Amino acid sequence: MLFLLVLLVLATLVVFWLIGIYNSLVSLRNRREQAFADIDVQLKQRSDLIPQLVETVKGYAGHESKTLLDVIAARNSVLTAGTIEEKIKSDSQLTSALQGLRLTVEAYPDLKANTNFMHLQQEIGDIENKLAAVRRFFNAATKELNTSVESFPNSIIATRYGFKKEAMYDLGVEKRVAMEEPPKISFN
Repeated sequence: MLFLLVLLVLATLVVFWLIGIYNSLVSLRNRREQAFADIDVQLKQRSDLIPQLVETVKGYAGHESKTLLDVIAARNSVLTAGTIEEKIKSDSQLTSALQGLRLTVEAYPDLKANTNFMHLQQEIGDIENKLAAVRRFFNAATKELNTSVESFPNSIIATRYGFKKEAMYDLGVEKRVAMEEPPKISFN
């Protein structure tokens, strides 16, 4: 009788332990999704500012239409992306397009002095800083989830219930190579 009681207690403890692992994985997955929702909010704010920035630049740099069209196309791609991976890819394209726009702006000193343009640039800069912060939080949440999913004995529960290693918010190979090159500074 005592043996059955001990066995029942051990079985109950194992069940609660497994439930604890499952709940921990769910919590980590939800934290990662919430972190991406924060990125999504910042991407939406940035996307809302882009048409204003493009219209301001158009007034000064009308013949730079390809750059402006690239920015608008990349913005629309961010807005229509469905999955986290699609949004990460679209955001990377938008960041590249905005860098092209910044290079275009350098050719127009009057534009750089325009109050509306300066205000928009400041707002976009603020959003870019917020995006960097929420991307770091997303990557931290993703790393925590991935560590838990890959750790034993959590990996057994994770595999059984469809938890998997998730992608980090990454620059990609091309961006990483570009980031490794030192900036070119010119006073011409």
